[in-house]
Amino acid sequence: MLIDLRETPIDVAEVLAAVADPAAGGVVSFTGVVRADDGGKAVTSLEYSAHPSALALMQETVAAVAASFSDGAAGVRVAAVHRIGQLAIGDVAVVVAASAAHREEAFEAARRLIDDIKSTVPIWKHQCFADGTEEWVGTPAG
Repeated sequence: MLIDLRETPIDVAEVLAAVADPAAGGVVSFTGVVRADDGGKAVTSLEYSAHPSALALMQETVAAVAASFSDGAAGVRVAAVHRIGQLAIGDVAVVVAASAAHREEAFEAARRLIDDIKSTVPIWKHQCFADGTEEWVGTPAG
């Protein structure tokens, strides 16, 4: 399984290749990209930070999603990579992918994967806005 936090750009093709399986009839991916505005406010900069435990928790989360779809030799393949550090508008921030014999399982696994990563892995987003305000997203208080 490909599971990583990295400061370098994410190659979507690498994540898709990690879930390649000749038995898979469905491959689903989600790519999160840094947007130019959030909540109607222009974003001027964005940085992702991760707790030292983030990679281990991400590995546990991804493995749990994969295991929840396993039924003997069948199941889904999943992969997830999240950027940390300074990102620019348009940069890829996160990519998750899932493959399965059928599209329903692939869609469900990809959706659960991104949702579970966002809710359980301590990765925090610091955004600065053109109006001089800033916010932290994903922190215990945020």
